[in-house]
Amino acid sequence: MKLIIDIGNSKVKLALFLKKELVKTITINKITQKLISKFCLDVKIISSILSTVRDLSVLEKKIVKDLGCRILNLNMNFPITSRYKSMDSLGMDRLSAVIGASFNFPKKNILVFDAGTCLTMDCIDNNKNYLGGRISPGLSMRFKSLNHFTDKLPLLSSSKDSLLIGNDTKSSIISGVQNGIIAEVNSFISDYTKQNKDIVVIFTGGDYSFFEKELKISIFADPFLVLKGLNEILDFNE
Repeated sequence: MKLIIDIGNSKVKLALFLKKELVKTITINKITQKLISKFCLDVKIISSILSTVRDLSVLEKKIVKDLGCRILNLNMNFPITSRYKSMDSLGMDRLSAVIGASFNFPKKNILVFDAGTCLTMDCIDNNKNYLGGRISPGLSMRFKSLNHFTDKLPLLSSSKDSLLIGNDTKSSIISGVQNGIIAEVNSFISDYTKQNKDIVVIFTGGDYSFFEKELKISIFADPFLVLKGLNEILDFNE
């Protein structure tokens, strides 16, 4: 088995892979030696990789060192070609997601949306060229910012009901945030489709189900896309 660790802004995902097959996964708040041991049980781990969007604590670094786990970095080899100009600032979760998407849909032009703390939109073409994309506030961040930067607007969260025009403060916020982010996504897909044919749209991240329900176009949803991409990177560097 191979152990994959993905540390995001708010959660940590652990996964076990047998070759290309995702055997099991769990989402936790932070990594500890006890939680990792419990997750792996008596499984023999032959290799492992960790990706993080933040700096590791001293304790986390010790856990990773004890595991003999590789930390994803730009000195590794990747099964795609990157056209991104500032690779040193590229989030490894974005890179892993497009690699996972390219593995799932070879020889396709792909748009990858990762709907987490931030909403990232990334493009990889049918020749495995990673072109870059966009970063904007995620769904929860948009609700939080309205509350944080004003005196009177309440803190809300996503709702299954979103009016076109809100008739009170609560419904106006929900309408603005939810219809706004959907319009942003639809616009990006529409503009990119005009320039590229045979497009595949994939959503991942904690809020992927929101977009799966709200978008009126055909999309693929894969909550494990980053984990699959990390597994591909690990295999490519063995």
